[in-house]
Amino acid sequence: MSDKEKIEAGVQLYFDSLYESSEEKVRAIFHDAAMVSGYLPDGLHEMTLEDFAGFVAAQQPSPKDKGDQEFLEIISCEIVGDTAIVQIREAYLGMIFIDSFSFLKKEDTWRIYTKLFHVES
Repeated sequence: MSDKEKIEAGVQLYFDSLYESSEEKVRAIFHDAAMVSGYLPDGLHEMTLEDFAGFVAAQQPSPKDKGDQEFLEIISCEIVGDTAIVQIREAYLGMIFIDSFSFLKKEDTWRIYTKLFHVES
């Protein structure tokens, strides 16, 4: 599997973590030192991996269990050595988000190191 395919599989794992409200999948795709930051309608939010994993797990019933429509689009993926910048658009919690991820490759495994998010609509 190429690096691009591994990163795309990681993006899918990230989306699955949200869709299934799975704390375990969040922890599987994010680096232990990851930070998640961005803007919701009420302002700036900044979260550690612990904060974000807890937030995702707290969304009950999960979007999958509610029957929410799945929507995930990879807008861009730029790989430079053992780093990558990926931008996606996804539906989550009734909103469309634009996420910008920085990925790091360590021991042949790609993990999200930072997530910046913006609500598109």
